[in-house]
Amino acid sequence: MKIFKPAVALVFFGVAFFFGPVDSRGQDHEKTGRGGQEATMTQGKDENRGGLERAVFAGGCFWCMEPPYDKLDGVASTTSGYIGGHKDNPTYEEVSAGITGHTEAVEIVYDPEKIGYEKLLEVFWRNIDPQAKDRQFCDSGTQYRSAIFYVDDGQKKQAEDSRKEMEKRLGRIHTEIAPASTFYPAEDYHQDYYRKNPLRYKFYRASCGRDRRLKELWGE
Repeated sequence: MKIFKPAVALVFFGVAFFFGPVDSRGQDHEKTGRGGQEATMTQGKDENRGGLERAVFAGGCFWCMEPPYDKLDGVASTTSGYIGGHKDNPTYEEVSAGITGHTEAVEIVYDPEKIGYEKLLEVFWRNIDPQAKDRQFCDSGTQYRSAIFYVDDGQKKQAEDSRKEMEKRLGRIHTEIAPASTFYPAEDYHQDYYRKNPLRYKFYRASCGRDRRLKELWGE
């Protein structure tokens, strides 16, 4: 549940009035398809993409987890979606209600010749609050839990090693490490949201306190 201070709430309703109907996180109510993207049983090597590999991370709102990866050399694509639940083809409404067991996540397709999984892990930690349990910033519930979903034993070991390093630095952390199950791409309007709706994205990110908390944890 989002918690807004009165002044921030007034700004929010002003933005909603100017841009049209939005839900509590700012996206349009328009229902769109998933652009032909199919659910994937995430595996390491993607032979259909010339040996590119996949990684899946959950760090709260998936809108905010695409940008730090999109700018990395060697990352071919990022896709917002849902993973770790018990229902086939979940919708955003179902996942955000916390009734499917899924968490919001991003699937990253990358070229291991240009960027390693270790670097992807480093970026992941720097963009989440690993001390938060079943929430990230202003978003609460298991659907916003932080997690690393490994696709093979190599990723599992690197993920576990990196979590140990985080524990040495921060103490107890609550980031889950689990095998990747089926990844379901989110609806079209969620994909590249920060590019399609920059004002709404920036407003959401600021009001959620994400950058403020990240600075507390990691500094500049």
